[in-house]
Amino acid sequence: MNKRFAELAEFYRDKLLNETIPFWEKHSIDRECGGFFSCLERDGTVYDTDKFMWLQPRQVWTFAMLYNRYEKRDEWLEIARHGIEFVTKYGRDEAGDWFFRLTREGKPVLHPYNPTSTALFSTIAYAEYAAITQDEEDIERARETYDYLISDRPKPYTRFAKAYPGTRPLIGLGEPMFRAHVSYEIKWLMDADELNETIDECLNAVFDKFPDPKLGIFRENVAPDGSFVDSLEGRHINPGHGIECVWFLMEVAEFRKNKEAINKCVDILLNTLDFAWDKEYGGIYNFMDVEGHPHHDLGWNQKLWWPHDEMLIALSMAYRLTGNQTCWDWYEKAHEYCWKHFSDPEYGEWYGYLDRRSEVYMPLKGGKWKGCYHHPRMLYKCMREFEKLSSS
Repeated sequence: MNKRFAELAEFYRDKLLNETIPFWEKHSIDRECGGFFSCLERDGTVYDTDKFMWLQPRQVWTFAMLYNRYEKRDEWLEIARHGIEFVTKYGRDEAGDWFFRLTREGKPVLHPYNPTSTALFSTIAYAEYAAITQDEEDIERARETYDYLISDRPKPYTRFAKAYPGTRPLIGLGEPMFRAHVSYEIKWLMDADELNETIDECLNAVFDKFPDPKLGIFRENVAPDGSFVDSLEGRHINPGHGIECVWFLMEVAEFRKNKEAINKCVDILLNTLDFAWDKEYGGIYNFMDVEGHPHHDLGWNQKLWWPHDEMLIALSMAYRLTGNQTCWDWYEKAHEYCWKHFSDPEYGEWYGYLDRRSEVYMPLKGGKWKGCYHHPRMLYKCMREFEKLSSS
């Protein structure tokens, strides 16, 4: 098995360094106006020049992370700097809230109706960049953005919320899972007690409120007390989020030496795959209904790139941490499916969207939602997981 692990580590290294990162280096950098293009056709041609603010800091993080954790290449540092300057100059309004969409030149197009997601990724981008520069101003930006993220002050998206307040209150899985992840990512900036308390609070919140008692998977939305809400939103299952949450929590549980939490995560991962895997055509459904009712999203049965990226991370990590044979069997199945259907060896990167039959639905490589983040992160994480397995 060690030979197989070593081969997989090399496979992911090659896909990261010789296909995926070169694609974004060549096609996404706006040398004229700053920041990054994300709307890229199959061959990297730019089809729209607007800048989506939740994708800009993600790409900063990717290149700063590679510089910090893999190799100190000057070109990666320059790309991170290029992006952080655009984010800092144009990303926020006068009140400090994060826009969602800008023109190529950095003028606002969409109000900061959901600034929390941008603040989340800006936090890890600023922190990863500050870890390189050790500049006090960069460190302060990282800490200030994190404080904004976790503060109780009203955020502007409350002005644009579609839900009528008070009638059917719901809380989402995203808040505790991402708070745990962000805290772990910026742990070098946090007080040890604050970090441990945050991680433990998030682990408890996720495990206490979000698992479905019958299926053993994560619900996406629950009542504030964790109870089930029989509605479109309450029945909504986002398998990709659930799987991403699993590896976020396994990562922090390993850091906290919490084997019980790791084992819970593995159980939820395997239950999610059993529930969400398309038994006929393969791959993970985009969205599902926990009770098996028709889902209200018309793209519910598409196969998207990012849940499959998260699946490969989660399975490789779960197998390394537990040696669970079922995790390895699922990994082999998932690896074969993903590289058969999403990969584009001619131009690099993965296709973003497949249809139910696992055929390419849209040949784009980037857009409003897909940027330089999930896929290179998966390649890096899997490379590291198999390096550890090959040397154990």
